[in-house]
Amino acid sequence: MANMIYGFTPTHPGEVLKDEIEERGIQQKVLAESMGISYKVLNDILNERRPVTTDTAMMFEAALDIPATTLLQLQMKYNYQKAKNNPTLAERVASIRKMAASVLW
Repeated sequence: MANMIYGFTPTHPGEVLKDEIEERGIQQKVLAESMGISYKVLNDILNERRPVTTDTAMMFEAALDIPATTLLQLQMKYNYQKAKNNPTLAERVASIRKMAASVLW
C-alpha cells in the first residue's frame, strides 16, 4: 500500500480562510459574531482543528464572498489525502480488497 502515500501536505480550508481574514484585517471575534458562531469554533477552523462543514462554508461565503463550493472541495481533498496517508486505514483497505477479490471474483 506504499503507493497510497503522497509527498505533499493537503491544504485545509482553514489555512486559506485565515490568510484571507488576515489580509483583509478582519478580527476573528468580529467575524465570529457576524457569522453567529462562537470564537472557539472559528478559531478551531482557522487553526485546522475542525473541518469546514456545509453550513459553515455557506456562512463564510455570505461573510467573505468566498464560494462555499471551493471551501468544501478543499475540505474534501484534505480529508481524502489525510485518509490516504493513514497507515491503519491503508491496511484495512488492503485487507478488504484481498477479501473482495477472493469472494467476488
